[in-house]
Amino acid sequence: MGKATGFLEYKRHEQVTVPPKDRLLTFAEFHKPLNREARQEQAARCMNCGVPFCQSAMVLSGMVTGCPLHNLIPEWNNEIYEGHDEHAFNRLRKTSNFPEFTGRVCPALCEKACMCGQYGDAVTVHDNELYLIETAYEKGYITPVVPKVRSGKKIAVIGSGPSGLAVADELNHRGHNVDVFEREDAIGGLLMYGIPNMKLDKKVIKRRQKLMEDEGVVFHTSVDIGKDKDAKELLDKFDAVVLCCGSKKPRSLACADPETTKGVYYAVDFLTKTTKALMKADGISADDLKAQGGYINAEGKNVVIVGGGDTGNDCIGTVLRQGAKSVTAIEMMPKPPVERAVNNPWPEWPKTLKTDYGHEEAIYLFGNDPRVYETTVKSITTDKSGKIKQVETVQVTFKNGKLTEVKGTEKKLKCDILLIAAGFVGVEDYVADAFGLKKAPRGNVETEAGKYQIEGSKLFCAGDMHRGQSLVVWGIAEGRACAKEVDKFLMGYSY
Repeated sequence: MGKATGFLEYKRHEQVTVPPKDRLLTFAEFHKPLNREARQEQAARCMNCGVPFCQSAMVLSGMVTGCPLHNLIPEWNNEIYEGHDEHAFNRLRKTSNFPEFTGRVCPALCEKACMCGQYGDAVTVHDNELYLIETAYEKGYITPVVPKVRSGKKIAVIGSGPSGLAVADELNHRGHNVDVFEREDAIGGLLMYGIPNMKLDKKVIKRRQKLMEDEGVVFHTSVDIGKDKDAKELLDKFDAVVLCCGSKKPRSLACADPETTKGVYYAVDFLTKTTKALMKADGISADDLKAQGGYINAEGKNVVIVGGGDTGNDCIGTVLRQGAKSVTAIEMMPKPPVERAVNNPWPEWPKTLKTDYGHEEAIYLFGNDPRVYETTVKSITTDKSGKIKQVETVQVTFKNGKLTEVKGTEKKLKCDILLIAAGFVGVEDYVADAFGLKKAPRGNVETEAGKYQIEGSKLFCAGDMHRGQSLVVWGIAEGRACAKEVDKFLMGYSY
């Protein structure tokens, strides 16, 4: 697999990253690919390690390590090294529907389980994957694959995020007729409006949409099932209905309600408005966005973000491009160690400090990391008009599993915009009510363990709606597995 001595001869080199001073001027993607020869060297680092944990998706200490799609990583790394790009791509698309998405936004569970990463630097699996899909588009390896025979079965997919798209893609290629319903004005779910353009250019989603439409999938946008269209109508018209509506009910903040306090917003609403304005502007510069208007503008504002995950980081990168005066990111958990702890050995998921692009940009602009750990917002202060002007924070600690405030650690911060990026607590109520669904304690839709069919019906469920808020790669994996179950339900068997 790869070059036998490649991991000894070549060092890890990731894609070239545009410096913060340049990339902050635009909402364009800022990773530049290596040339073909350099990419072959990176693929050559893949070892013949015997047991490729990279493709295992094993659960260790309650965390998954390795690719949930079980991508055939050593195989296509070897093909890249040998110069067989088309063969490599064919091995990749055997298990992955949308490498152009995961190659941009996946946190690379595969790399965390790479044998090379046990004592050194992992293989650049994430970058190699993106190279393959972009090369495939460039060289015409990807063309519409239209089923020669149709089954006559009609399937409705509700939601067009990663899981919904994967369900649609799989079932369409199987020969079923698939209609996808999306409540937003564009497909993609959180891919489109929850992830900023500099992380995932929206043209990439539109490119995939065009391919799927050419293959026979029908998309209906601006249709909100449960509001614009009755659930019963779909159940009567289609042979199966697959719910991929996400887990979009945001976790609230006790002291600050976006509904009643000006200047307080849920992170996804903030990111959505920015992306919609950018798409209307048909440009990618900060000036294009400013000229368009119609978004939540952080220019010259003191911004506080509650939540230290990927969404919080995306908010940091976005407000900095808008010209924020300051940004503080508040996280309840302790600061992770820089290196693996003794009780967190390879190949477990590394619980280590991750400094992402937004953090890097804040450090460049302000000279310090914007993150404040073991802290929460205790209260807010508003002006006479009801607009937020200040937050009071307090340090917290966990005692006997309970979050406890540390007395005497209160601090006050100027705050013109408060963004809540504290995660999600399940499927939205009106969606569950429309289909009469039973929710599990975590807020996701309840099904039999390991299954996707809602018992006693032609309803199926996949993605975040099924497993709770998770990664894009898990959404795709769920969609593929659900599609197989739907196919068996319709045909009695599945390929």
